[in-house]
Formats: sequence, structure tokens, C-alpha cells
Amino acid sequence: MNTTIAKPVPRPIATTQPYWDGLRQHKVFIQYSPSTRRWVFYPRVLAPGSLAADLEWREVAGTGTLYTFTVARYPTAPAWKDDVPQLLGVVQLDEGPRMTTELVNVAPEALVVGMRVRPVFCDDPATGITMLKFEPAGG
Repeated sequence: MNTTIAKPVPRPIATTQPYWDGLRQHKVFIQYSPSTRRWVFYPRVLAPGSLAADLEWREVAGTGTLYTFTVARYPTAPAWKDDVPQLLGVVQLDEGPRMTTELVNVAPEALVVGMRVRPVFCDDPATGITMLKFEPAGG
């Protein structure tokens, strides 16, 4: 009997499709509001604070700083029972917005708030979705 539980997969919608299309190309795109001169993440229809309808998708390097993290030694959900410890973090992109993510290619004891990170693109051929994760930069 197979008791494997499939991991949930994001479902792109019109508002988020450019983000997911960029990841599939191994590029990071986030929104920018020219009227407020601010970068925006998570994807939205209107600029936060001003409600301006001027959001543009722009490519960014995807590099940033580890803002905070946690080491989940117990599964966060049944689908991740074989993936512990899970290294969960919040990365502040160089442009300013923060993203919740999973940290990869690093030992839990090597994680340090403030460390530089870079993007890792994790393709899932079965679903066509590419997930954005992060790893330590320069090493």
C-alpha cells in the first residue's frame, strides 16, 4: 500500500502568472510601481498604499539577505514527512520585498540571520511548476 502524500502545488492565476513564467525560465520577476517607486511582492493588481494601477513586472537578480529562519524538525504537514529537517526562511530581496521560502544546500547549523543568499530554481517536470528556493551565496 502506497501511503505517499503528494505535495501541494501552487496554481498560477492571471495576477501571478508572470511570476511563475519567469521561474520556469529560471528568472525572478517581481512587480514594481513607478508612481510609488517601490518594489512589490506578493503579486497584486494594485500598488499597495496608493492603489495605483501601474504595477509592472521587472526582472531582479533574486539575491538577498536571510531575514529570519526556523529549523522544522517535525513535518510541517504530512506531505513533508520525509523532508525533515525543513529549513524555512524569510529572505529580504536586495530590492526590499520579503519572500517566505525554503533554504537548500546548507546545514541547519550554518544558517545565520543576515547571511547573503541566492536563488535556486527547482523544476518539477510532472507539474510544470518551478519553485524558488534559496541557498547561501558565494560558496
